[in-house]
Amino acid sequence: MDGGALTDANLTDSYFSTSFIGVNGFASPVETKYPLMQRMTNSSSSPSLLNDSAKPYAGHDPLTSPASSLFNDFGALNISQRRKTPNPTASEFIPKGGSTSRLSNVSQSNMSAFSQVFSHPSMGSPATAGLAPGMSLSAGSSPLHSPKITPHTSPAPRRRSHTPNPASYMVPSSASTPVSNPVSQTPSSGQVIQKETVGGTTYFYTDTTPAPLTGMVFPNYHIYPPTAPHVAYMQPKANAPSFFMADELRQELINRHLITMAQIDQADMPAVPTEVDSYHSLFPLEPLPPPNRIQKSSNFGYITSCYKAVNSKDDLPYCLRRIHGFRLVNTKCMVLVDMWKKIQHSNIVTLREVFTTKAFAEPSLVFAYDFHAGGETMMSRHFNDPNADAYFTKRKWGQHDGPLPRQHAGLLPESLIWAYIVQLSSALRTIHTAGLACRVMDPTKILITGKTRLRVNCVGVFDVLTFDNSQNNNPLALMAQYQQADLISLGKVVLALACNSLAGIQRENLQKAMELVTINYSSDLKNLILYLLTDQNRMRSVNDIMPMIGARFYTQLDAAQMRNDAIEEDLAKEVQNGRLFRLLAKLGTINERPEFQKDPTWAETGDRYLLKLFRDHLFHQVTEAGAPWIDLSHIISCLNKLDAGVPEKISLISRDEKSVLVVTYSDLKRCFENTFQELIAAASGQL
Repeated sequence: MDGGALTDANLTDSYFSTSFIGVNGFASPVETKYPLMQRMTNSSSSPSLLNDSAKPYAGHDPLTSPASSLFNDFGALNISQRRKTPNPTASEFIPKGGSTSRLSNVSQSNMSAFSQVFSHPSMGSPATAGLAPGMSLSAGSSPLHSPKITPHTSPAPRRRSHTPNPASYMVPSSASTPVSNPVSQTPSSGQVIQKETVGGTTYFYTDTTPAPLTGMVFPNYHIYPPTAPHVAYMQPKANAPSFFMADELRQELINRHLITMAQIDQADMPAVPTEVDSYHSLFPLEPLPPPNRIQKSSNFGYITSCYKAVNSKDDLPYCLRRIHGFRLVNTKCMVLVDMWKKIQHSNIVTLREVFTTKAFAEPSLVFAYDFHAGGETMMSRHFNDPNADAYFTKRKWGQHDGPLPRQHAGLLPESLIWAYIVQLSSALRTIHTAGLACRVMDPTKILITGKTRLRVNCVGVFDVLTFDNSQNNNPLALMAQYQQADLISLGKVVLALACNSLAGIQRENLQKAMELVTINYSSDLKNLILYLLTDQNRMRSVNDIMPMIGARFYTQLDAAQMRNDAIEEDLAKEVQNGRLFRLLAKLGTINERPEFQKDPTWAETGDRYLLKLFRDHLFHQVTEAGAPWIDLSHIISCLNKLDAGVPEKISLISRDEKSVLVVTYSDLKRCFENTFQELIAAASGQL
């Protein structure tokens, strides 16, 4: 296939990922069982892409999307676009006087053969000026301010706002449609002056794209590479999908979305208010306490409840922790709240605001935190088995102790415990460095999302609930004492994890618990627990346990990076889906439209008839036996070729098989864009 340069216009809404078709399941480079790829790559010299065993019921070929106007055109369907601000530093200028002599005219491309054979008003070449390589042009009004300051529709800012542009490294090649108005300077300057007309105003700017290296050839449409080798050799599960996101990750994300969008029936839960301050759509995240409950929280000393709610200011979900019946007397504690708001850490649930309310029919104090859907407490994850305490339970007379718990047989693996230690110590280090104390290092207040990701929850609650009027002059006076208590609490959490039981941290069971740790775990873990639980004659710091963690920190860093590689690979498999969906959505607005501007035959004539045949070529092919011929790689590759407007030819056959039209993808793309713009213009005129 002739290699044409893939410009930014074809990359407006997608990142360039290329290799040869046959990646991630559509066909692997080492596989030869997909003749479709060979048919497509050789079809530039053949009028048809259909193999001998496939009989076209109607014209079919790869689905692709209009490249340059995909984002801007579809934006007319009420999809908002980012607002771009003027950039006075853009490298563009307005030529004066004799400076125009440095600019050479641009040769216009010839009309395609299809345009010469079929004359139709909508098939003509666009009236707008051609685009420079790497540019996309959207219709817009002429700027009212001086062109010396870059308007938001000028080329330079939009060139910089595009996704990474592989065209910077590609050898330019001709396309069947006009792509640019390059006006080059004198050869000695080594730069290229680009010209673009937007809304009647002509802009000139310097093209800073590096010169391509000789001999470099890239595909001229989007195709998909295989899995990266460093991910492929991670030995994924045998049933892992080859060219879609992993089922486990997909299910986890779906569950998070489900929880985030959950709502309640207000008639069944009248005790939950419809709105609290600026939050609405409250959804309980834990069972609500009974109305006459007397027992208070074992952590905070007050009755508490937790809700998911949406903030009407930014429409984002948050977690609201309500303290029942609390009256805030001294507002000077808000100094500590402001300090907590500034802490951003990957292992801390960020506190956003604290406010009082009477929306619950009684005075309440509410803490608003970031909402992490699907999170569960460490208590529910690791300490909900009643049989786990059997080792520490006192035996009756004549009873013998059960078998000693072992790793992977009643106890947690040491690698998991160290992963938790690294994250918890990192959170404490950030909190103590900010001059604050955690004070909630407890299994009921540590959230786990995913498999091993920890976040310390409910930070700042104790600082408000226990604020003493004597601290007015120095709210941080007792923080050093609280920080020492944090280290002891961390030691208790680690010991409980090592014993897989909360009974192990009780004073009467400490000796037996340490014996269990000594038998099953390394001396480093034992020494870390002893250091955290033993009283010292000096002030301790969380940094003191860093040498005990040692090289295990690098193990956790390596695991996190490998996890990131795997997730990036899953993202790469889905990165083109949005672009292809937008293309199909635009194609669906054109095909089979019953009537347009009082013309019932509009969808069956002109450019629309070609698009109808292309739709049949894409989806409705059959074999010689009349069975449906379904090939996902065929659909994807055809869409990508249409998106790029490649010069490859295909044959479109009418449903009665009496007409055969040989066209190029560039012709189809022009018809596609002109037709969709016609719909957009008509829709805009009705608004």
